[in-house]
Amino acid sequence: MMDIKGIISNNRLNKSVMQGSFGIEKEGIRVDEEQRLSLEDHPAVFGDRSYHPYIQTDFSEAQLEVVTPPMASLDEAFKWMQALNDVTQRSISHSEYVWPFSMPAVLPDTEQIPIVRVSDQSEVAYREKLAKKYGKKKQLISGIHYNFAFSDDFIQAIFEKQETYRTAKEVKDEIHLKLARNFLSHQWILTYLFGAAPFAHESFFEIDKKESILKDPIRSIRNSQHGYHNTNDIVVRYDELQHYVQDVEDMVAKGTLSEEREFYGAARLRGKSKKIGRMIETGIEYVEFRPFDINPYSALGLTKEQATFIHLFFVLMIWMEDSKDSAMIQEGTRKNEEVSVENPFSQTKYHEEGLELLEIMKQMAEELDLDAVYHEVVDTAVEQFNYPEKTLAAKLTSQIKSVDRYLEIGKTLGQGYKKEANEKPYLLSGFETMEMSSQLLIFDTLQKGIRLEVLDEVDQFLKLSHKGHEEYVKNGNMTAKDTYISHWIMENKTVTKKILKSKGFKVPGGEEYQTKKDALDDFYKFENRSIVVKPKSTNYGLGITVFKHSPSIEDFEEAIDIAFSEDASVLVEDYAAGTEYRFFVLDGKVKAVLLRVPANVTGDGERSVRELIEQKNENPLRGTKHRAPLEKIQLGNIEKLTLKEQGYTFESIPEKGETVYLRVNSNISTGGDSIDFTDEMDESYKVLAEKMALPIGVKVTGIDLIIPDYTKPSTEDDPGYTVIEANFNPAMHMHAFVSQGKGRRLTVEILKMLFPEVYA
Repeated sequence: MMDIKGIISNNRLNKSVMQGSFGIEKEGIRVDEEQRLSLEDHPAVFGDRSYHPYIQTDFSEAQLEVVTPPMASLDEAFKWMQALNDVTQRSISHSEYVWPFSMPAVLPDTEQIPIVRVSDQSEVAYREKLAKKYGKKKQLISGIHYNFAFSDDFIQAIFEKQETYRTAKEVKDEIHLKLARNFLSHQWILTYLFGAAPFAHESFFEIDKKESILKDPIRSIRNSQHGYHNTNDIVVRYDELQHYVQDVEDMVAKGTLSEEREFYGAARLRGKSKKIGRMIETGIEYVEFRPFDINPYSALGLTKEQATFIHLFFVLMIWMEDSKDSAMIQEGTRKNEEVSVENPFSQTKYHEEGLELLEIMKQMAEELDLDAVYHEVVDTAVEQFNYPEKTLAAKLTSQIKSVDRYLEIGKTLGQGYKKEANEKPYLLSGFETMEMSSQLLIFDTLQKGIRLEVLDEVDQFLKLSHKGHEEYVKNGNMTAKDTYISHWIMENKTVTKKILKSKGFKVPGGEEYQTKKDALDDFYKFENRSIVVKPKSTNYGLGITVFKHSPSIEDFEEAIDIAFSEDASVLVEDYAAGTEYRFFVLDGKVKAVLLRVPANVTGDGERSVRELIEQKNENPLRGTKHRAPLEKIQLGNIEKLTLKEQGYTFESIPEKGETVYLRVNSNISTGGDSIDFTDEMDESYKVLAEKMALPIGVKVTGIDLIIPDYTKPSTEDDPGYTVIEANFNPAMHMHAFVSQGKGRRLTVEILKMLFPEVYA
C-alpha cells in the first residue's frame, strides 16, 4: 500500500493535498404558509428539468434539489450556493418557502404525496418503485450531499513518488477508495457534530404500519433506523473498484436494486458516465458523501465552517492508515447508527475515540502548516465533544424543546431566509462584485438552466452553453451578435453622428477639438448659445457638462478640462431643447424606453443641498459602480457648475418643494432617477430608434433621443427629435428596477436572442 502521509510530508505536498474539486447538493421541500407539503407543480420559471443542471427535483414534485457545478475551491462552491439560493428563493411562489429542516413538515396521507411530474416516464416509474419499497414519506427526508475529489495535480504528484501502481488512474482510484473506506468507518464523528434532525412531525411516521412516533429528541433521525437507507441486505465492498462495481451490478441483476442509482451508500463513487461499469475503464471522478443533515441555522443548509471541517476530515481520511476489511466499514456504520439515536445533550459513547481522532487531525493541520481557519474548526469540534450541549442537535433541541414548536421554528427560519433573499432583488449573492447587469444576466441564466462559466469575474466575461450551443457575453450584453466595428462606431461620437446624419437622421451641430487651446480660441462661437461639452468617446455620462444658458469663459474652460480628463478629443455641440429618453434596442426592436430625470434634490426649507444629497444617497436602491439600480449623487466639479448655473452652492438651503438639479445630463450612472416610458412613448419614435441601429450594424444599443413632446408623432415635416448618441453596452439594470413604472427584464431578452431554442 502507498504511504500517502509519508509522500505528502517528504515532498512538500502540504498545499497540493488541500486542493480539489468541491460541489454541494442541497435538497429541500416546498411548503405552504401552513407548513404543509406543497402539492403544486415545480415552478415553470425553472425551465425544463430534462436538462437543467442546477435546479432539479428529487423524489417528489415538491422536493427541490439545488446542485453546484464542481469548483476548484470551497469559496467558489459557496458563491454558487449563495447564488442558487437567491434564484430558488426568488422564483418559488410567494405563498411557499423552502422548509429548513431535513425532516419534513406536515405531510398529507401517503397517496396524496406527489411523485415528480415529468415527461420522462422512466423517471416516474423509478420513483414509483422507490415509493413502494421504502415508502413515500421517507423519500421526503432531505439532506446535503458533499461532492469531493482530490486535484489531478495532487494525484500526479503522488503517482510520481510511489512505486505500487503503474498508472495515475490507479493511484486516483486507490486514494478515493481509501477516502471512502475511512469515511464510512468514522462518519459517526460527523453525525455527532453536525446531526441536526432531533425531531420529526408526527405526520412523518407510518402509524398504520405500526411505526412508533418519536417523542424524545435524538441527534439525527435521518441517520437512524427511521431515516431513508437501503435495506440491510445491500452491502457493497470498497476494497477494490472492480468489487464495488461488481457488487452494485450484481444486485441490479438480481433485482435487489431496481437501478444502479438506488444504491444509497453514505459514500458513493462517481465516474464520468452514469453507467457504473464505465468506472472500471475511466476511473473514479469524485466521491459523493451523502449523510449530512441540513443545518437549519444556515440559509444554505451548510455553513462554511462545517464545510471546512469536512474538507479537513477528507484529508485526514487519506492521511490515516486504513484496512480494506469490510468489517471496519460495518463497525463504522453501527457506530453511526448508535450515535444518531443518542440524546443530544449526552456525551457520546465514543467520546474518547473521537477526541483521539481530533488530536490526530490537529497534529496533521500543524504538520501541513494550514491556515488558522482549519485549526479553529478543529478546536470548535473538540469543544463540542467535551460539551455536547454546543452541538447542532443540542442547540436545536434547546430552541425547539418539543415537537409542538418544530413547525413554528421551521416557519420562522424558512420564511426568514426567503425574505432575506428577496431584500435586494437587484443583487445576486456570491457575485455582488460584478456589474449589476451581469448579475441579472447570471440570475436569469441560472434560473432557466443554461450552463454558465464565469471566465473572468473582474472583466465580466461569461460563457453560456446549452446542448453544445456556446455563446460568450461580456458586461451583460456585449456578444458575438454585434459586429466588431459597431462598438468602435458607438464609442466615437463624431463617427456616430456622421453615419446617422448621412442616413437622414437629425443630429446636433457642433465642433470637435484635440487641444484645450483650440477650444478656448473658438469660445466666441458659443458665447450666445446653449451648448453641451463632452468627451468624444464616452459612456455612462462621464465628463459631460450641459449649459442651458450661455457659459462664461471660466465655466467653459472648466467644462473643457473635465471633458479632456476623460478623452483626448472633446466635442462642443448645440444643446437640444426637450426631454431625453433612452431607447433600448435589441435585435431590431425597442424593448424598453426610459425617461431619466437628471440628478436632483427637493428642498425642505431647512437642509442644505449637501445635506439633501446625503439623505437621498441613503436610499438602499442607490449605490456605486453600477452595483445598485440607482447611482449615488456625487459632489464633484460638474455638480458644482450645475448648481452655479441655478444660483446655488452645496451649502445653499432651497425653499420647501423646490427641485434643485445637480446634473443636466440625465444618466442614471450620474445620479439620475428612472421612469419607464415604454408604453407611453409614441410608436413613431420607437420605429426611428430601430432604424438608427441598422446603419451602425448593432444588435444591442441604447439610443438617446431628445423629444420635446413624446405624445406628438414624428413626421417628415416635423421630426420632433434630436438623436444625441448611440451607446454600446447600455445598462440594463436601470430598466429592471425603476423609480416609477414597470420594470423591464432585458437580460431575459438577451438570452432569448442568444438561445431562441430554449425559449421556443
